Amino acid sequence: QVQLVESGGGLVQPGGSLRLSCAASGSIFDRHTMGWYRQAPGKQRELVAGITSSSSTYYADSVKGRFTIFRDNAKNTAYLQLNSLKPEDTAVYYCNTYPQRDDFWGQGTQVTVSS
Repeated sequence: QVQLVESGGGLVQPGGSLRLSCAASGSIFDRHTMGWYRQAPGKQRELVAGITSSSSTYYADSVKGRFTIFRDNAKNTAYLQLNSLKPEDTAVYYCNTYPQRDDFWGQGTQVTVSS
């Protein structure tokens, strides 16, 4: 059984930073592409960043240059560094494999950007 647990969210002012963590249990992490997704109120969940098992990365245009995804396979953990945050980054952030697996969704972590 795979479990993904997100943490690190919070309330931050515009221009601020956060680092999100995704801890994975089970034997899936090191051979899978991992993704960070987010869902804002009233909007569909979207992929914002992805990282392959060899650490090639992908970023949505809306976060490129501000967010950085990285992973530590020894710790079965993926991270998302969020810099220069904007109010429109407010959302619940989730991690999952890419392509996503419906049975892997966790509770997510709330990021709120507000002054």
